[in-house]
Amino acid sequence: MRWWVTDWLDAAGPVFLVSWITWVVVSIVLHELAHGWMALRCGDDTPRYTGHMTANPFVHIPVPWAWVMFALFGFTWGLMPVNPANFRGRYDDTKVAFAGPLMNLILAVFCLVADAAWLTFATNVQDPLHLNLHKFLWIGLMINLMGFCFNLLPVPPLDGSRIASDLIPAYNRMLYKIQTSEGGAIVAMIAFTVLFMAGGRVVWPFVMTVAAISSGGLTAIMGGTFRDPFA
Repeated sequence: MRWWVTDWLDAAGPVFLVSWITWVVVSIVLHELAHGWMALRCGDDTPRYTGHMTANPFVHIPVPWAWVMFALFGFTWGLMPVNPANFRGRYDDTKVAFAGPLMNLILAVFCLVADAAWLTFATNVQDPLHLNLHKFLWIGLMINLMGFCFNLLPVPPLDGSRIASDLIPAYNRMLYKIQTSEGGAIVAMIAFTVLFMAGGRVVWPFVMTVAAISSGGLTAIMGGTFRDPFA
């Protein structure tokens, strides 16, 4: 089994690799900041007094294990400390949890529109600049669509689990029983590992299909011509 960095350098080149690393880090930082911004609006100052309202990726992506995972697999996670006891509204936990995936969706829409506009109105720009920026925006679109869809799955510690727990009492009770039972932490870790390994294989093709259809469709609406970023 080869290292993903080596595989992607051989298959897609350095532009793909640099774009991937950049978008993963930027998307995680903005995802976590969105949680923090919403928590502040809901009455919780925890993100501010813990020093997490910063653009520093080493604050949001835990050292060293999250970075080791990133180096090994090309994906990782971030953390934003919040205290639900400080929330003022009944559904503030849902708002805070959903803010992160919503940021990914906003970034995905930005990349979609920017990429379609680039393909339509930058036809006089020559390669490799034209193709490289197209790749950069396309990768941003895919990563953030993935972040939006994957994080909404109702499995701890993903945001979808917090949303489901807040909105569905029966799910919250079930999750509480699992987490407080003997070996509950191990069960939760196994469930997340299976989801990470197998779920990504299901979500990723869906994301690529949605990205291709939406990007090609919007580019056509604008009057441009879509091109395969990896052809």
